Amino acid sequence: MFGFLKKNEASAAPDEKKSSWAERLKAGLAKTRAALNTPLGELFSRARIDDELLEDLESTLLQADCGVEATHWLLDELKARVKREKIEAPALLQQALTELLEQLLAPLEQPIDFASHRPFIVMVAGINGSGKTTSIGKLAHHFQAQGRSVLLAAGDTFRAAAREQLMTWGERNNVTVIAQESGDPAAVVFDAINAARARNIDVVLADTAGRLPTQLHLMEEIAKVRRVVQKAEPSGPHEVLLVLDANIGQNAIAQVKAFDKAIGVTGLVVTKLDGTAKGGVLAAIARQCPKPVRYIGVGEGIEDLQPFRVDEFVSALFETPARQ
Repeated sequence: MFGFLKKNEASAAPDEKKSSWAERLKAGLAKTRAALNTPLGELFSRARIDDELLEDLESTLLQADCGVEATHWLLDELKARVKREKIEAPALLQQALTELLEQLLAPLEQPIDFASHRPFIVMVAGINGSGKTTSIGKLAHHFQAQGRSVLLAAGDTFRAAAREQLMTWGERNNVTVIAQESGDPAAVVFDAINAARARNIDVVLADTAGRLPTQLHLMEEIAKVRRVVQKAEPSGPHEVLLVLDANIGQNAIAQVKAFDKAIGVTGLVVTKLDGTAKGGVLAAIARQCPKPVRYIGVGEGIEDLQPFRVDEFVSALFETPARQ
């Protein structure tokens, strides 16, 4: 039987906002910022711009997991600007590098347009441990804060812990969770879409079982879930989010490509940026598999998953003021 779970109205109050998002983002990117700014500070304090400086800059960007393609693009553009603008002082390179990184990441900043469909069906995928189920709970909170009604579908029927975790998030957010103790995850999602339509819900967040791209039978199953969504709602899914753990660095590229091939990824959620010095992986994504980064996560708090904004991200990396 399908379970319909809803939080008691008198449950715990939501987490208090202890600091602004800009402050939490800056704190969350501390490891990546240290990996970049410490060597960059030394580089940009040198007497002149020469081949040695540029080679060391290349190493710094690679160590921050920007990837070979993005690093070479940044260096080529930087060299061109140095020549074009006759930049001689290394101290002036940081502003140029900041502007180029913003230019590189700009195409990734594309908010989801929820106005196109109702219910708006979001299918969420990712490997085990990426923070997928937790991200769904945080997204539910975020969407509700925007005034949207939300319904959760516990499509991970293989792990009881995942189902229970989603139910806990449903209780915490005061949203309905549709679940099934065992059986076909596609059936759960199908039922959730029909329930959302009947209840006039704005957004359906459908969890799916975590899997590795190499597990071909499971990748086929998630493709089946996508096909079933289309049977329930021909225009859906309206968003296919892939949750990526920032700690995996360059492996994120392979994950994006594999999941995109199986289910047509339309956006990314990059989690755990606070636990890694590899925040440069967003630059690698921009060059090698440019999918919109819808949301980024920098902490455990319910407010610590927010829409990706390039200027906020880059300013937090380099400790420069974000544009107003």
